Amino acid sequence: MPESPAELPDVRTLLAAAVGAVGGTERPGQVRMAEAVEHAIRTGEHLAVQAGTGTGKSLAYLVPAIRHAVADDATVVVSTATIALQRQLVDRDLPRLAEALAKPLGRRPTFAILKGRRNYLCMHRVHSGAPEEPDDTALFDPFAASALGRQVRRLHEWSSETVTGDRDELVPGVSDQAWRQVSVTAKECLGVSRCPIGMDCFAERARAEAGRADVVVTNHALLAIDALEGYQVLPEHDVVVVDEAHDLVDRVTSVATAELSSPGVANAARRCGRLIDQSTADGLAEAGDGLALVLEDLPPGRLDRLPEPMGAALAAVRNAAHACITALGPERREDVEGTTARRLAMAALQDVHDTAVRLVEAFEPDEADRRDVVWLAADRDGSRPTLRVAPIGVGGLLRERLFGARTVVLTSATLALGGTFDTLARQWGLPPSQPRAHKAEGTATDKAPPSDQDGPKWTGLDVGSPFQHARSGILYVARHLPPPGRDGLPPSYLDELAGLVNAAGGRTLGLFSSMRAAKEATEALRTRIEHRVLCQGDDATALLVREFAEDERSCLFGTLSLWQGVDVPGPSLSLVVIDRLPFPRPDDPLASARQRAVAARGGNGFLTVAATHAALLLAQGAGRLLRSSADRGVVAVLDPRLATARYGGFLRASLPPFWATTDREVVRAALHRLDAASPVNQATAPAP
Repeated sequence: MPESPAELPDVRTLLAAAVGAVGGTERPGQVRMAEAVEHAIRTGEHLAVQAGTGTGKSLAYLVPAIRHAVADDATVVVSTATIALQRQLVDRDLPRLAEALAKPLGRRPTFAILKGRRNYLCMHRVHSGAPEEPDDTALFDPFAASALGRQVRRLHEWSSETVTGDRDELVPGVSDQAWRQVSVTAKECLGVSRCPIGMDCFAERARAEAGRADVVVTNHALLAIDALEGYQVLPEHDVVVVDEAHDLVDRVTSVATAELSSPGVANAARRCGRLIDQSTADGLAEAGDGLALVLEDLPPGRLDRLPEPMGAALAAVRNAAHACITALGPERREDVEGTTARRLAMAALQDVHDTAVRLVEAFEPDEADRRDVVWLAADRDGSRPTLRVAPIGVGGLLRERLFGARTVVLTSATLALGGTFDTLARQWGLPPSQPRAHKAEGTATDKAPPSDQDGPKWTGLDVGSPFQHARSGILYVARHLPPPGRDGLPPSYLDELAGLVNAAGGRTLGLFSSMRAAKEATEALRTRIEHRVLCQGDDATALLVREFAEDERSCLFGTLSLWQGVDVPGPSLSLVVIDRLPFPRPDDPLASARQRAVAARGGNGFLTVAATHAALLLAQGAGRLLRSSADRGVVAVLDPRLATARYGGFLRASLPPFWATTDREVVRAALHRLDAASPVNQATAPAP
C-alpha cells in the first residue's frame, strides 16, 4: 500500500496498465482526455470533453476517477443516460479496471451501482400486502385484473430468490402497475429506523454499498433528484462524471416535470379516505371531478394564460388537498402499519397539492418572468386529459446545485454543436467561453481558455476520434429533392430511398422523424426491394437490432430511440438514411415555450432551441455509421435544407467531418463498391 497519495503512479502510467490489461492499444485522444480529467479533478475546474466513437472515453475518465478516489479516500459518481452504458461500466469496464489497477494502486478499487428507490423491491410492501389502488382497466376488465394478479404473485415468489431486489434483474419484466405493488418512492418509504424490515431493505443495502465504493454508477435522473429535490440520495462525493452529457438537460427536465389529472386526484382521495373524516376526503374527490369537467372543455396544447374556470378548479384541488393533509395529522411512531398507509396517502396528497400550487403560480403576468410552461396533454385515445408543468430552462438549477457543489466532468461523442461547446454550455447554466472546438481531421483541439466571466469556471476540449471520417464516410445531401411536407413522405423521397438501399445491398439503418414516416417507408420498400425490412414496433427494439446486425442484407427503419441507441459495427451497416432534419414539432409545448423565452430576451429562439435540438439528434444519428475503424459507408440526408437553408452551416458543423457531396450517382457508385467488397459477396463470387 503506498504510504501517501504522491507515491501512486501517475494517470498516464495507470492508463497504460489498464489498456494493456484489456488488450487495447494506446490512443492519443484517450491519453489526452485522461490527463484533462485528472487536471479538472485536481484544480476543481469543470471540464466538457467531446470524445468521438472509438476514443475509449470510459477508461479515460474512470482511470483518473479511481486514482482520485484511492488517493483521497473519496467517492466519484459516474452518471449515465442509458441502462446499456450502466451495464457496460458495471459488468465490463469496472471489473477489468479493478483487476488491472489493484497492484499499482496498492488495493483493489471498489464500485457499485445505485438507482432510485422505486427500482428496488420493498420487502415491507411484499409482506404487508399494502395494495396499490387498481386502475380503471383492472376494475372493469377481468383479464387485465387476472394478468396483474399473476404478475404480483410472480414478484412475491421472486422476492425470496433475489439477492439485490433490482427490477432490472427480473427477466422477463412486469408491468409498471404490478411493480408498484411491491415498491415505494422515497416519499412513501417508512425509513430504515421505523420499518420493521429496514435492516434487510434492498434499497438501503444498495445505498450502503455505494457509500463504501470508490466509484458509484448511477443515472441522470437520480443525479437530478439528488441535486434538485433537497434530500440526499447519493453518497457524499466531490467529483461527478456525466457521460452521455448531451442528454443531461432532457433528463433533468423530465425529473423536474410534474402532472395533475382527475384520476391522480381521485387516487389521492381514495388513499386518505380510510384515514380521515370521509367528508374531507370526498371534498378532494369532488374537486378532482370538477377539474375533469374543466379540462374536458379545453383543447390539448400549451396554455399561455390561466383560464378562469381552470384557475378556480386548481384552487379547489389545492385547498381540498391541503385540508386532507391537515386532517392526516402527525405520524404515531408506535403504529407501524398505520404509518405505512399514512405515508402512501401523504405522498399522493403532497404531490397533488404541490403540483396544483405550481400550476397556479406558473402564469406570471409578465411572460419574461415565467419559469414554467404549462400544457394540456391527452392520452392516445383522447381520454383523461392531464395538465403538465415543466421548467422552461434548467440551467439555473444545474449551475447552482450541480456545478456549484462539486467538480463536474461532462463527456459525450456529441457536445460541440455548430463548432462550439457554448451551445450546450448555455443549457447547463455555464457562462460562454468560446472553446475552439473545430479541429483538423484525426486531431484533437487545444483546450479553450477557461471562462473568465461570472459563474463556474470550465474548459472545453475536443480530443477528436481515431476514425478517419473523410476517408471512411460520405455525407450525401439530396439537394435535388423538394423540401419535406406535412403529408407523409413524398414519392420522390421513397424513390431516392429505394435507389440508395438497392445500391447498398440492404445494410441500411433508416432514421425517421416520426413513426408514421418509418411505417410508410417500410410498407413501400417491402414491395420494391428484395431485401428484408425490419420496422421498429414489429418486436422489441433490442431484438430487432440484433436481427439487423446478424442479417447482413437486412434494413432497419425506426424513430427516436434508434437515433442514439444502435451500435452495429461491421458490414451489416453501411448506409444511414435520415428522412428529414429532426426539428421539434412546431406544436411541441416545451420547445415552443423555450423558443419564445429566448426571443423575449432578444435572442434567436429558432437557432438556440430548434436548431440545437436538430443538430444534436443529427450528430447522434450520423454517429451510427462508423462504429469501428474498419467501417465504411454513407450518411444520406434526404432533406435538402441541410444544403440550402441558412442554418444548414450550423447543422453541418455539428456533424463528424465526412467527405460531403450532393451527387447521387457518386454516392450510389460508392455504395455499389462497398456491397461488392462485402464478405457475403466475396464468399459467393465465382472463381476466376
